[in-house]
Amino acid sequence: MTDTAPTEATGDSTRRRPALSPSRAGDFKQCPLLYRFRVVDRLPETPTRAQVRGTVVHSALERLFALPVSERDPAHARELLTPGWEELLTQQPELGTLFDGPDDPELTSWLESASTLLDSYFELEDPRRLEPEACELKVETELDTGVLLRGFIDRVDVAPTGEIRLVDYKTGAAPREVGEAKALFQMKFYALVLWRTRGELPRQLLLMYLADKQSLAYTPDEAELRRFERTLNAIWQAILRAGRSGDFRPNPSKLCNYCDHKPLCPAHGGTPPPYPGWPEPDAGSESVLDRTD
Repeated sequence: MTDTAPTEATGDSTRRRPALSPSRAGDFKQCPLLYRFRVVDRLPETPTRAQVRGTVVHSALERLFALPVSERDPAHARELLTPGWEELLTQQPELGTLFDGPDDPELTSWLESASTLLDSYFELEDPRRLEPEACELKVETELDTGVLLRGFIDRVDVAPTGEIRLVDYKTGAAPREVGEAKALFQMKFYALVLWRTRGELPRQLLLMYLADKQSLAYTPDEAELRRFERTLNAIWQAILRAGRSGDFRPNPSKLCNYCDHKPLCPAHGGTPPPYPGWPEPDAGSESVLDRTD
């Protein structure tokens, strides 16, 4: 699943406008070459069981709030996991290679681990006391500089007083300082888009880490989001410069050990494929897996 961008005409054809999403902005910040591999070359990656589990848990939590209030309990939430997995498998049949068929005992234990994460969610809050305005909300806005921002927010809560809270579920454990900064980058992105769209500054950004049952709450202010907007503009201009020149340089780090594209990276003795030029159509869409952790 990918998001859809506004289109603009070019001659006899129509193309999507390139956009910036939190995942793709994070990729470029982490390693410009990783951004190129994912956005320009569109090289395939093998999702992990943990990534797919996160997607299935997110789907169950979205469906949970579509149930009547009286049914928003752990038992009903667990019943949503298998349908969520089957739907994802229909959308992306290649994920079936993660297990040896529906009778694989490892699939059973994997779904049980997802149930454990859902149980943890209920220890953090009671969904029967909430009525979100939206779940898995697609947001999009264009900044004054012309940069198109796009993303998906796990949940938007609006209090009777009108105050807005943005909620993001994380199926991993609460991160250390670097990981926390990455998570807050994502949430500030959503806060900025919502602020520019509605003219209302979110009162709170809430990250819920299900693996260790911890929550991180953050209150943004207007000056901070204005600085963040300048940061996103700078990132986008750097992306465009790299796109014109083809100079997407690697940024080696410990994260290289988890990168599917390490064999192609010159920092590790590899050779990237020939640069195909700046991509058209979309240069910033997010997949379902991007919207988990």
